[in-house]
Order: sequence, then structure tokens, then C-alpha cells
Amino acid sequence: MPEKIVCVGEVVWDEFPDGRRVLGGAPVNVACHLAALGVEAAVVTAVGDDELGRETLARLSGFGLSTGGVQTGSLPTGRVVVTLGDDVEYDIVAPAAWDAISLDAARQAARGDFRLVFGTLAQRSPESRATIRALAEEASFAYYDVNLRPPFTPAGTVRECLPLAGIVKLNRAELAVLAEEFGLGGGPEDVASELLSRYKLEALIVTCDREGAWLASAGGLFATPGIKVESADPVGAGDAFFAAFIEAHISGRGWQECLDRANRRGALVASLPGAVPEEIFPSPGA
Repeated sequence: MPEKIVCVGEVVWDEFPDGRRVLGGAPVNVACHLAALGVEAAVVTAVGDDELGRETLARLSGFGLSTGGVQTGSLPTGRVVVTLGDDVEYDIVAPAAWDAISLDAARQAARGDFRLVFGTLAQRSPESRATIRALAEEASFAYYDVNLRPPFTPAGTVRECLPLAGIVKLNRAELAVLAEEFGLGGGPEDVASELLSRYKLEALIVTCDREGAWLASAGGLFATPGIKVESADPVGAGDAFFAAFIEAHISGRGWQECLDRANRRGALVASLPGAVPEEIFPSPGA
């Protein structure tokens, strides 16, 4: 039986121009998709003692996730104002409850053997950063989604996180940022291979929007082509991709199959509105 997956970091409500308000945050999105794929997943985050916080707990329960790792603090539940266009823009409201994730409480949800999923954004505050890095040290394996959101995610933070990870996901723009940050020359494959070797990663995954994704590993490069879909909105597609990749990886599938399965899940979510679309995740009580 594979270890459970603990997803730690931000939980937010994405607010769209059309008035929609959707539960999100990369770790929560990944956990929801993992649970839907049959993986035992737990969320470690924090919400406020407010209406959005209570709605968050109800929604997570409705998705079949335990709320035992969701702390309630004095700061407000996280919000993000999303602007859609050629490039999606995120106005991440600060401070938020997930800036104060307590390690002692997090360890209660991460008891026993576990693998960790973490990112960069939730490390913008010292307390949550310390909690995430402690959990990464204690996990049997860690999956790291770089997911840069300037100005809260300086590339220097990524430098400190890469040694904690076994598998890393980022997009091609983020790969270019890291190449500049680390002073790496050559093409994207050269940069990926250098990071793979330098940090002893099992794999480094690079997503390329509609053009698919590719992966660098000790066994070579693997690629999966883009899947043409009518995009409803791209929010959460990368999280769905990563969840499907993780499920395939813990199931012992090869790199090519991991990529292909992840690509199909990401394309499906891109074709539907929201990071956890109701077509896949019925509303609680439905």
C-alpha cells in the first residue's frame, strides 16, 4: 500500500471577473485530484475563523478529504483575484491564514509514513516556510511544484527547496528564470539536465501549455504532445497534471506513461471552468 500523500501550503478562494468564486490553491487542487484518482491524500493548511473558512472546510469534506490538517487561525482565509487573458494574472491578498501554518499541528496530520507535495508560494512567511521545510525533511519523498508567483516567490527560495525534492515540476518560463538565477547556459534540455544532476532529482518535469510537456531523468528525455481542447480557463490545469503524474509515479508506471496520463488530466481540466470542475467533482450535497 503506497504511503499517503500530504499536500501542504496555501488554500485560497479564486475570484473571477464574472463573479465566480472557486476554492483553490495549488496544494488543495492537487489533493482533490489525488483523492479523485483513488490516492489517500491529506491537506495541511490554515483558514480563518470566518465565512470563507467555514465554507472551505465544508467543500474539502465534500471532496472526500479529511479536514484534520486544516488549522483555524486569526488571519483571514486566503483570497486571490484572477484576471484572465493571454497571461493569467493573480492578485494574491496578504496576509492570509495560510501564512501561519503551525508545525506542531501539521505533524498531527502527517503522522506515520508519508510523501509530501509542496510549492513556493506558501513559503512567503517565516512560520509557514519553516513548517513546510520541516515536513519535507521528514517525508519519505517530496514532490515540488515551483509555481512562481512574483513578488512572493523569489527564485532564491527555489534554490533552497530543490535539495529537498525528488521530483520537480515547473513550466518553461520558470525554467528560464532558474537558468538565469543559477547562471546556466545552453538550451532548456541542458538546463534541466544540469538541475537534475546538481540536485540528484529523479525527474524534472517541464510543462509547455498547449504544446504538452517533457521530462528529464537519468534515463533520458521523455515528451508528450499537447492535446487540443477548447479551453474554458487554464486555472488549476497544472495542478491536475501534477496530481495525475504523482498517482502514476506511486503506482510504479514508467516516465512516458506518467507524462501521458498527466497530460490528459491537465487537458481535461483546462477544458472545464475552475481548478476542481463540478463536472469531475460534484458540489457537496449534490
